Amino acid sequence: MATIEDFERIDMRVGRIVAVDEFPEARKPSYKLTIDFGSLGIRRSSAGLVPYYTREELIGRQIVAVVNFPPRRVVGFSSEVLVLGAMQENGRVILLQPDREAALASPIA
Repeated sequence: MATIEDFERIDMRVGRIVAVDEFPEARKPSYKLTIDFGSLGIRRSSAGLVPYYTREELIGRQIVAVVNFPPRRVVGFSSEVLVLGAMQENGRVILLQPDREAALASPIA
């Protein structure tokens, strides 16, 4: 069982996707996302969303991401944050987002 202290160590914040680039080198169909976290700055992430979202659907969308994991190298690309989504049985990813516009860098509690 996880404790509330475990949960409190995970820093989840609201960001806005400002750019989406193709990532053909990735093992599964993915995008390189550029995400604005307001006072926390701009961060990049690799996300396997190609079959589920178009670039146009992603740009401008608010998302929730973990911002305090160490960066991961994905085929030479530094993925700095983990964008969160609900994983469906068929493998589809449904991105988590606030149900109303939220300030960038708002913490998730």
